[in-house]
Amino acid sequence: MAAISAALVKELREKSGAGMMDCKKALVETDGDVEGAVDWLRKKGLAAAAKKAGRVAAEGLVGVAAAGSRGAVVEVNAETDFVARNETFQDFVRNCASLALEANGDIDALASAVYPGGGNAVSEQLTQMIATIGENMALRRTAQLAVSDGIVATYVHNQSAPELGKIGVLVALESSGDKDKLSALGKQLAMHVAAANPQALDKDSVDQGMLDRERDVLSEQARASGKPEEIIAKMVEGRLRKYFEEVCLLEQVFVVDGENKVGKVVEAMAKDIGAAIKLVGFVRYQLGEGIEREESDFAAEVAATRGS
Repeated sequence: MAAISAALVKELREKSGAGMMDCKKALVETDGDVEGAVDWLRKKGLAAAAKKAGRVAAEGLVGVAAAGSRGAVVEVNAETDFVARNETFQDFVRNCASLALEANGDIDALASAVYPGGGNAVSEQLTQMIATIGENMALRRTAQLAVSDGIVATYVHNQSAPELGKIGVLVALESSGDKDKLSALGKQLAMHVAAANPQALDKDSVDQGMLDRERDVLSEQARASGKPEEIIAKMVEGRLRKYFEEVCLLEQVFVVDGENKVGKVVEAMAKDIGAAIKLVGFVRYQLGEGIEREESDFAAEVAATRGS
């Protein structure tokens, strides 16, 4: 059996919101598997859905760039938020976003691209900037969306400079219709994505592992009612519909009007412009999501410097 440390219990408490003793019991039941313990707690009704797993734990900037039917987003990390206000760093992220339009979502291709204003590669320019600013930095990830006929809209939330901020979104719409109206819709959809954080475009796009996990949790919750299996199956399917409305972009209620589903909003705009519209895809980058910040013990650091 895995040792259940206080740090492990603390991690589970932060992810689930459950009590300390319940977290410890869940970890014992799952042999120290934190994600399994989250599911165990949910099945027992002891925790809300784990919504804190992707907490921001790194600094820097997310940058976006668009050129008509193409759009790109890039994340560059630094050690402190102070660097995000540095104009040299901001220029670097902005240039990386523009170069990412040609990188096709390949971080290695972006790193080897020629940086504007000299013969350096992006990776070499980053190394020079680290030496100049004096803080560790990393070109973390990039993505690109493109359509043959249509637009790719961008949006930046918590903007610290034009096209730079803490959340960057791309939304790709394919249509032969009016590009100005299409762009306006795209901007609103990108704002929606920033706010609602969908995990998939539609039901068919939901990750199968994620869906199986949710179905398992919902099944265990329904069985607690003591109802027959055929009733439980109907209960699970009903709750899955609610789940799809939470995680699928086309099934979510549009934050702009608070009434219609995003899919219906797109259909209505298609009628308005007299041409079909297909929401091809979206990308949402939140600064530092999925990166765990290393916790420091200030007292221990001070003691170490004194040779204690």
